[in-house]
Amino acid sequence: MLWERGLSEAVKAEAVVPCVSPVNGPHATGWQRRPQLPACLSFNALFFRGSSDLVLNTQKDGKKDRAAVDKVFFLRILRILRVLVPRVFCMEAGYLMFIAAMLVARTYCDVWMIQNGTMIESAIIGRSTKDFKICLLKFIEFMPIISLVNNFLKFGLNELKLRFRERLTQHLYNQYLQGYTYYKMGNLDNRVANADQLLTQDVEKFCNSVVDLYSNVSKPLLDIGLYIFKLTSAIGAQGPASMMVYLLISGLFLTRLRRPVGKMTVTEQRYEGEYRYVNSRLITNSEEIAFYNGNKREKQTIHSVFQKLVDHLHDFIFFRFSMGVVDSIIAKYLATVVGYLVVSRPFLNLSHPRHTHSTHSELLEDYYQSGRMLLRMSQALGRIVLAGREMSRLSGFTARIVELMKVLKDLNAGKYERTMVSQQEKEGDAAEKLVPGSGQIINKDNLIKFENTPLATPNGDILIRNLTFEVKSGTNVLVCGPNGCGKSSLFRVLGELWPLFGGHLTKPERGKLFYVPQRPYMTLGSLRDQVIYPDTHEEQKRKGISDQVLKEYLDNVQLGHILDREGSWDTVQDWMDVLSGGEKQRMAMARLFYHKPQFAILDECTSAVSVDVEDYIYTHCRTVGITLFTVSHRKSLWKHHEYYLHMDGRGNYEFKPITEETVEFGS
Repeated sequence: MLWERGLSEAVKAEAVVPCVSPVNGPHATGWQRRPQLPACLSFNALFFRGSSDLVLNTQKDGKKDRAAVDKVFFLRILRILRVLVPRVFCMEAGYLMFIAAMLVARTYCDVWMIQNGTMIESAIIGRSTKDFKICLLKFIEFMPIISLVNNFLKFGLNELKLRFRERLTQHLYNQYLQGYTYYKMGNLDNRVANADQLLTQDVEKFCNSVVDLYSNVSKPLLDIGLYIFKLTSAIGAQGPASMMVYLLISGLFLTRLRRPVGKMTVTEQRYEGEYRYVNSRLITNSEEIAFYNGNKREKQTIHSVFQKLVDHLHDFIFFRFSMGVVDSIIAKYLATVVGYLVVSRPFLNLSHPRHTHSTHSELLEDYYQSGRMLLRMSQALGRIVLAGREMSRLSGFTARIVELMKVLKDLNAGKYERTMVSQQEKEGDAAEKLVPGSGQIINKDNLIKFENTPLATPNGDILIRNLTFEVKSGTNVLVCGPNGCGKSSLFRVLGELWPLFGGHLTKPERGKLFYVPQRPYMTLGSLRDQVIYPDTHEEQKRKGISDQVLKEYLDNVQLGHILDREGSWDTVQDWMDVLSGGEKQRMAMARLFYHKPQFAILDECTSAVSVDVEDYIYTHCRTVGITLFTVSHRKSLWKHHEYYLHMDGRGNYEFKPITEETVEFGS
C-alpha cells in the first residue's frame, strides 16, 4: 500500500538520532592537567597551540548533551537567530521568504502531480487515447516548472545554510580573536574545553540543522492542511482524522521506544573520539615512541580502545535490529490495516452518495487519488513526529553554541570561571583571599614596575605573595631560578595573559612589549611575513620600512643567505620545516628588530645560536634601545645585563644589581 511505504519512511529509527556533542580527545581543562604546556608561550603563537590539544567530553559535557526542547531551548534559538538574521531586510530574511514561497509552490505541484497522474492512469484503464494524450502533454508541459521549483528549493536551502554559517562564524570569531580571548578560553577558563570543535563542526551542524528543521516543519504543516481539505471532500473527515490519530500515536510510541538511541549514540561518539585520540597520539609522539621501541605497547592500547568501540557497536546493531522488527509491525503492517479501513469505507458503503452512480474507472480514479493523498499526508505527519527528535538534536547544538557565546562575552568583559583549588584553600582562613582581576594595570612608557603584586596562577596557586621591583628603559634584567619558580608566570602577567590578583603593575601598552620564545612561531605565508609578523605587507608600507631595511635585519642576525637562497621576499614555504632551529631563533630576533619595542622578553631564545652571533644580537638590542628581560642559563649573557631577578621556587625572590662577584657566583 502507498501509505504503508510513507509511514515506514517517515518513522525509521535510523533517520535521526540525538547526537549533540562530537568529541575529539581527552579532557584536559585544568592547568595542571597539561604537562606538555611549554614553560612560556609565544604571545604570537597562542592561538595556534590550541589546535594540537584533543579533548574528550567529560560528565560535565554529558549534562549539556541532555539538552531538552523546552522554554530555555526556544530562548536560546531566538538569541542565535538575532545573529543569523540581524535585520528584517537582509539576504538571510530574503532567503527565508524565498524558501517559504518555494515550499508552497512545491505543495501545489505535488497536488497537481497526484491529480494528473491519476487521470493518466484512469485514461489508460478506460482505454481513452484522447484523454491519455491530453494528460500526458500537460505533464510534459509542466515538467520544467516542477523541476525549477524543486531545484530552486534546494538552492535556497543550501544557500541559507551557507549564509547562516558565514554569519555565525564571523560573529563568533570576531569575539574569539578579540584581544587575548583565544588564549584565555583555553588557559584561564575551563567551561569550554574544545573551542576548535565548536567553531568549526558544531557551527556547521547547527546551521544545517536549523535550516533543515525550518523546511521539515513548514512543508509538512502545509501538506497536512491541504491534504486534509482534499481528502475530506473525497472520503469524508473521519478517514483523515483516523489516519492522523494512528500516525501520531504510533509515532510517539516508536519515539519513546527509541530513547536509548540517543544515549547509545553519545557513547558511540565518545568511543570514536577516544579511538581517534589514541591514533593521533601515536602520530604526534611517533619519534619518542620509536626511541622507546614502544610499538607493541601502543598496539595493545589502540586494540583495547578499538575493541571497546566494536563491542558497543555490536550492542547498537542488535538494538537497531530489535527496533526494526517493531518498526515493521507498527509502521508497515498495522499501517496497512488502518489504511485499508480508511480508504475502503466510502467504497464499500453502497449507499455513499459519491459513488452511487460512479463507473468502474471513476471508482479507480477516486481510489488511487485518495490513496496517494493519504500517502503524502502520512509522510507529512511522520516528519512532524520526527521533528521532535530533530529539535532534540538541535537543542544540543544550540546549548553548545550559546555556551560558547556566553563564555566569549564573559572573557571579553574580563570575567572567567575556573575551579580554584589553590593554596589559599589549603591554608584555610589564614590565607588572604585572592580575587582575579583585582589588581590595577597602569600604562606608562619606558617603565615596568610591580608594586605589592601577588604572582599567582589562574588556578589560584600563589608563587610569590608580594612582588615589588622597578625596571626603567635601558636597564636589562636577567631572570633566573629553578623550573616552576614563576619565570613564565611573571611574563604572562606582564603580557596581560593572566589576571592580576592585586597590587599595581605599571607597564607600556601591549604593542610596546615583545616576546621571543625558545621555539619561535613561523606563520603561514611568505619570507617577508616571517620578519614582519604579525604585521601585513600593507602595514609594513605604512610604517615606511623598505625591503632593503628588512634585508639589513636578516644580515644583522646572519640570515641574509636565506633571501639569496629563496630568491624573493614573496616566496612561500613551510617555514617551520624549511628553517633549522637556530635559523628560526635568529628569524625571531630579526622580527624583534623590525618591531623595535620598548621592552622584550627573551626566553632561552638564543639556545641554538652560536655565542658570537648571540653576543652581536644582544649588543645590537642595546644599540637600538630595546630593554631586555632574559631567561637564560648561559653565563656569557650576564655581561649584557645590569640586574638579576632570582626566584627560589618557595615564594622568595631577590632583585639586585649584577656585580663582578655576582657574575662569578652565577658562573
